[in-house]
Amino acid sequence: MFYPLEVFVGLRYLRARRRNHFVSFISMASLLGIALGVAALIVVLSVMNGFEGELRHRLLSMTSHASVSTDDGKLDNWQQLMKQAGEAPSVVAAAPYVALEAMLSRGSDLAPARVRGIDPALETGVSQIDEHMLLGTLPGLQAGKRKVILGRALAITLGVNAGDGVTLMVPQGNAITGSVTPRLARFVVSGIFEVGLQDHDGTLALIHIDDARSIAGLGDSVTGIRLQYEDIFQAPRMAGEWVSSLGDPSLVARDWSVENASYFRAIGIEKTMMSLILMLVVAVAAFNIVSSLVMLVSEKKTDIAILRTVGLSPASVVRTFMIQGAILGWAGTLLGVGLGVALATNLNTVVPVLEQMFGFEVFPASVYYITELPSDLRSADVLWIGGTALVLTLLATIYPARRAAAVEPAEALRYE
Repeated sequence: MFYPLEVFVGLRYLRARRRNHFVSFISMASLLGIALGVAALIVVLSVMNGFEGELRHRLLSMTSHASVSTDDGKLDNWQQLMKQAGEAPSVVAAAPYVALEAMLSRGSDLAPARVRGIDPALETGVSQIDEHMLLGTLPGLQAGKRKVILGRALAITLGVNAGDGVTLMVPQGNAITGSVTPRLARFVVSGIFEVGLQDHDGTLALIHIDDARSIAGLGDSVTGIRLQYEDIFQAPRMAGEWVSSLGDPSLVARDWSVENASYFRAIGIEKTMMSLILMLVVAVAAFNIVSSLVMLVSEKKTDIAILRTVGLSPASVVRTFMIQGAILGWAGTLLGVGLGVALATNLNTVVPVLEQMFGFEVFPASVYYITELPSDLRSADVLWIGGTALVLTLLATIYPARRAAAVEPAEALRYE
């Protein structure tokens, strides 16, 4: 015997055939329940992480890491600011833009739109719009030519295709009379893009920045500049620090995490709730160990009494049954971690097999933009899931182990 007595006895009880087979069944059910709960939690969180990454990629394909504008939406010294941005640390690219809230119409079809005036030569540095063009090209936007690029869903709503004309209506306020009158301009659709998000495909329209400034009456001014950083996660901090260093209180910095906060907040809430729900499954399975150990204590009262009479202390009895329960829980946790990691890393291989076996599609291409389950397995998630499961299983052994230590040898052996 090369290990402590408590470990030896605990392992022997675990391997021994029991008179009560129901206890063995509950023990195995607890082990499998923990394994399935841990595996399910790892797979679900990996999929949620994958969706979050896919959403971030699609959002930022048309949105820069940060933007700098003014409170009144009119930036005059933008050329100087562009030069300073190019000298700022970690800034990869910068581009001016003009933002307009407008309506687009074609015949009787009408749709609201977020019109963005861009410089085609600089836009590719702060977005990936050129990678998502279905028709036309970004250089097709030329100053004074009145060309527009629409999102695919917006083009479908208006019933237009490349070469068709649309009317752009921008509200213009009169400070004297307080009235609002629309300013109309005729544009020709020169391109269509598709990102895979309704906020972009269904509402966004791109025109040349000079055309946008002419319609908005900004003269040589722009709404702001957009910035692209080396590290997307450092962009919020660095953009704020750079704007503060300029010493101009009228400048306002906004970043991707603020502009898309609702999306990422929703995903964060979903991840938290899914984690809690699936961790309850692990907890239920872990506390089934309590039932199996309590019944085992009742079955082994005589053995416990004999061990006590030959000198085994109550603390050693506690450790003996805690070791037995912990081995069950930890075996289930390790099995679940292995199964979860294997599934999460091979999800795109497993899902097609299941679809073929059961004759269904998880994400039909005709309905969803995403046709595959994205998976992003993170070691931090695996560690906290496994650690939490181990702690729960260890806590589940305390009560039955203390009951075993409370067995009185004289009472247990009275009728033996």
